[in-house]
Amino acid sequence: MSFQNASRVHLFCLLGVTKLAGLCLSAVGREELPLFDCLGRRLGPRFLSRGGDDSMKLANELYKILDQVNSEELPVGLKVPGSFSEFLSDMKNNQYDAKTFAVRLKAMMEYMDREVKRSRLAEQLHKYFAATTIPKGMHCLSLRLTDEYSSNAQARKELPTPELLHLLSDNSYHHFVVASDNILAASVVVTSVVRSSLQPERVVFHVITDKKTYPSMHSWFALNPLSPAIIEVKGVHQFDWLTRDNVPVLEAFENHHGVGNHYHGNHIMGVNVGDSPIIFASKLQARSSKYISLLSHLRLYLPELFPNLNKVVFLDDDVVVQHDLSPLWEIDLLGKVNGAVETCRGEDTRVMAKHFRTYFNFSHPLIANELDPDECAWAYGMNVFDLNAWRKTSIRKTYHYWVKENFRSNLTLWKFGTLPPALIAFRNYVHPIDPSWHMLGLGYQESTDLERVRKAAVIHYNGQCKPWLEIGFKHVQPFWTKHVNYLNDFIRNCHILEPQWFPQN
Repeated sequence: MSFQNASRVHLFCLLGVTKLAGLCLSAVGREELPLFDCLGRRLGPRFLSRGGDDSMKLANELYKILDQVNSEELPVGLKVPGSFSEFLSDMKNNQYDAKTFAVRLKAMMEYMDREVKRSRLAEQLHKYFAATTIPKGMHCLSLRLTDEYSSNAQARKELPTPELLHLLSDNSYHHFVVASDNILAASVVVTSVVRSSLQPERVVFHVITDKKTYPSMHSWFALNPLSPAIIEVKGVHQFDWLTRDNVPVLEAFENHHGVGNHYHGNHIMGVNVGDSPIIFASKLQARSSKYISLLSHLRLYLPELFPNLNKVVFLDDDVVVQHDLSPLWEIDLLGKVNGAVETCRGEDTRVMAKHFRTYFNFSHPLIANELDPDECAWAYGMNVFDLNAWRKTSIRKTYHYWVKENFRSNLTLWKFGTLPPALIAFRNYVHPIDPSWHMLGLGYQESTDLERVRKAAVIHYNGQCKPWLEIGFKHVQPFWTKHVNYLNDFIRNCHILEPQWFPQN
């Protein structure tokens, strides 16, 4: 082969490698793989076999050089091109030898790799702050309804009316519980249950909120009745049983020295640029202050809060009910306490692939000695609780024990949330129910199958991208927004607007 032809083949190889580098850059959002490693994977037999024996020899030599450079440290102070086009221009103008080309390519790709990761982490941080900030319209709604409670007797009327009070403990009715300080979210849960029910006259809803939100929450349901369903609104301050002696986690949250820093301190401490966006998002989720709210732990006290009820369905405030749930009361839990969907089996490998190892720190001896990392996890959000069976157990005592142990271990036993201690407390008390009852992941899984969403009895927007936020996924928001009356005077006056979604063809 002539020198001129060899140079052309050499240039062809370099340009081919450069093109593959560009493909790796475009794929960085989809592949959890360093850019230079991505390049190594893409330089396979198909690339090396192009152009006959001579070009394959040159390509093999180039591959060896790239492999060698990949294992070496970059020179200190090496100037890195600021963009891919700048790199291409630099390569063409200076006619680098293969080794110099490989070194500069590695430096440029590692630089871009870091920049892309920083951008992804910044995106997750912005999402976190967007998710934890109360939208202006919803804050307005709460204030206006609180004012209405003080000035309008109709907004203060007893819920339910006195002649219906006895039905709050009638076990022939279907009792639902939601605990929330989000008025709009709670109203969607209740509205979707009533609309989906084949027997709405048998629906009794117990809405529990905090003391601050109680006047506005009461006003909303007093002024927007959902007859024939029966709705009770109650503040945590109105339950005589909820004392510090009975709820020791409250005192533990307040007194533990690390809780304030963990939930209210610097949210980027402990994060490094090598974290994937998914890992970073889970670390941010771990710092949500909602986990030290009584409302988040309230479901653990259902047997005591409703001493006359036998069975309830507890719903999180970020769900939408799409089908009649009355068959849940017919499920035989076989002596178990908690009817829940397991999250370790299913087609979706991100949402439905959770075992105990997902939630717990198995490097800690207390966890390693007590738990099985392969044990199947289950979901909060839609649970059928047999309160009679629950009262015969020590679930609450076990829950409190593990929450305190986590404090003693400086919050190192599990990653976040109220689910991990519940996974331990309800061990051997969970009865798996069909996954079609409860579909998860609509708040963090963008590529949700809409057909599966339509078929699910309950859809759950767990994750940061709640449907009432600007960052909510537009294609799944309509399943939630259809239960909001945007013509309501309070909603209109607070400028809460229906999100617009234009499907892409």
